[in-house]
Amino acid sequence: MKIMDFLNEGAVRAHLKAGGKKEVIEELVNLLVESGELKDTEELIKALLQRENLGSTGIGQGVAIPHAKSDVVRGVIAAFGRSPQGIEFDAVDGKRAYLFFLLVAPTDSTGPHLKALARLSRLLRDSSFREALRKAGTDEELLRVIKEEDSKKH
Repeated sequence: MKIMDFLNEGAVRAHLKAGGKKEVIEELVNLLVESGELKDTEELIKALLQRENLGSTGIGQGVAIPHAKSDVVRGVIAAFGRSPQGIEFDAVDGKRAYLFFLLVAPTDSTGPHLKALARLSRLLRDSSFREALRKAGTDEELLRVIKEEDSKKH
């Protein structure tokens, strides 16, 4: 599975405006709305925040992967955003998160959801990939970095 199999190209943002966890989630969900992926944001934001209440999706090393299952989507979809200033996200290492992959899957799609999470986690362990994402200045540069990494064998 490749990131571009589920990442919406129109839902990539190099400069998130959000200042907190809830705002990051709302901003990324709104990117999916703007890109035409979904219409109902309220139910999805609620599901994502409920998932965060179970335990932070801030996996450390400046990365967070907020994710949830919801019937407002028909397939696995994702948005990506970067916060140049970083956001407190209750990450496991106690540090700010800068890179955010928001992942949503239908309630009944456990396999694809887990495969997408595993793919993201594996790629984001690579410090050079994280660094390239942090340095990219525009939405287009972020997309190029992701596509290049996606094309490598992992």
